Amino acid sequence: MMNEDISSPSTSSSGGSGGVKKFFIRLSQTYQSTLDRSTPHTQMRWVFAGFVLLLFVLRIFLYQGWYIICYALGIYHLNLFIAFLTPKIDPEFDPYAQDEEDEGPNLPTRSNEEFRPFIRRLPEFKFWLSVTKSTAIGLFCTFFDFFNVPVFWPILVMYFITLFCITMKRQIKHMIKYKYLPFTRNKPRYQRVNESAAAAAAAATPSAATSAAAAATTTTTLGNSMPTAASSSTGVGTPTSSAKLPQIIAIEDY
Repeated sequence: MMNEDISSPSTSSSGGSGGVKKFFIRLSQTYQSTLDRSTPHTQMRWVFAGFVLLLFVLRIFLYQGWYIICYALGIYHLNLFIAFLTPKIDPEFDPYAQDEEDEGPNLPTRSNEEFRPFIRRLPEFKFWLSVTKSTAIGLFCTFFDFFNVPVFWPILVMYFITLFCITMKRQIKHMIKYKYLPFTRNKPRYQRVNESAAAAAAAATPSAATSAAAAATTTTTLGNSMPTAASSSTGVGTPTSSAKLPQIIAIEDY
């Protein structure tokens, strides 16, 4: 009896912890499922992120506080944006990159060569998710007064603008140096052989019919004019029945 009384609290505590664990597992599954369903809806995702960011900015302007949080959030978003514009494999630190003087096979650098999509260091979905989560956390922090540290905000604004200009200038120089754009155009599509042949045949059919009719007309005209021209020049008409055919004489042995 005593052993049963001792084991019953442990069983109940394990059952409670198991229920809490199942709840958090179910919550994480629901969260991941929601993210998976929102993946193809790019515009709706960014509209939602912009709405959350607008709420954060409105709260900063209306209550005139939490400038430190706003500055930290701006620096974090700037770092995310730079990672979004940077290629996954930086050509400056790529050990497999070839020199310009190397005559070996290089990757295509023109638009008429092989299609290469731009692979980002930070994908678009992770960029959106980080921006949304950080903005929501910043908005949540504005509800606590101990985050509202008094600071002279024009200095933070000027420092952020300077940092933004310097960072973007360096990124643009990097793009110009290695000749890449951080945006991928659509892959060129080509017609099938049958479709292109059918289109060419359809385009050539009227001209071919016209040329065939013209050739037939020319042949008929020439056929009608040739006997007249021959008779007028030589004076000999068409062959008559009076012309005798050569006769074959059989020689018999006597």
